Amino acid sequence: MSKKNIVSIEDRIPKLKQARKKKANRRLIFYLSVFFFLISIIVYLQSPLSNVKTIEVKGNTFLTNEEIIAESGLNRTTNIWSVDKEEIKQKLLSNPIINSVAISRDLPSSIEIVLKEHELVGYLRQENNYLPILGNGSILKSMKRKTFAGNAPLLVDFEEKTYLQKMTSELQELPNSLLKLISEIHWVPVKENKDKILLYMNDGFLVDGTIRGFASKMEVYPSIVSQLDKDSKGIIHIGVGAYFEAFNKEKNEEDEAE
Repeated sequence: MSKKNIVSIEDRIPKLKQARKKKANRRLIFYLSVFFFLISIIVYLQSPLSNVKTIEVKGNTFLTNEEIIAESGLNRTTNIWSVDKEEIKQKLLSNPIINSVAISRDLPSSIEIVLKEHELVGYLRQENNYLPILGNGSILKSMKRKTFAGNAPLLVDFEEKTYLQKMTSELQELPNSLLKLISEIHWVPVKENKDKILLYMNDGFLVDGTIRGFASKMEVYPSIVSQLDKDSKGIIHIGVGAYFEAFNKEKNEEDEAE
């Protein structure tokens, strides 16, 4: 009959005590780690370590980084976790130049402001200065220029603000490829049509149209020009119907009569 190994309870007690002690130590280390981790978070949140250190601004053309940061109310004493993104967004949108704003945290200490400004759609001449005009009708008097840049149309004789805003709103809907073709836009209201405008194009043509629906009606311009002889000059009408009227029409009729 084989002998069995018999371990007495006295031999097992030290091993059990040692295992229990190791388990208790591991548990203590875990709780202490959690405790110090929470303390570290509290210290971080209450200390300058959690303050905003970098503010990055993107998408601005007319406004400087400094102007945007000042309007946002952010500074180096702002706690990054106390930043109210919606409140800052509303502050910036109160500026007529800004069209949209997106704000994000870039941990541990950076804020990114991405904005979109209203597009430049023209210039308004005031005495000897040229004032940029945005698509929402805002006139940037603080950014006046002595010379006409030519990168957007010159708006002439728009003496009533309502019609100026209507015109700039239409220009904002116009593709850049068409906007660059326009040299000047004159407001020439008549009794029966206060929306009447006359455009001087960079390619030598005139365009007779109206402010109402201008952006959609102007889309036919490239198609009409492409069908004309390159030496042809005249007025392209884009009112009720689109058609071309040559400058020398009367002269041609006289020649035909002779």
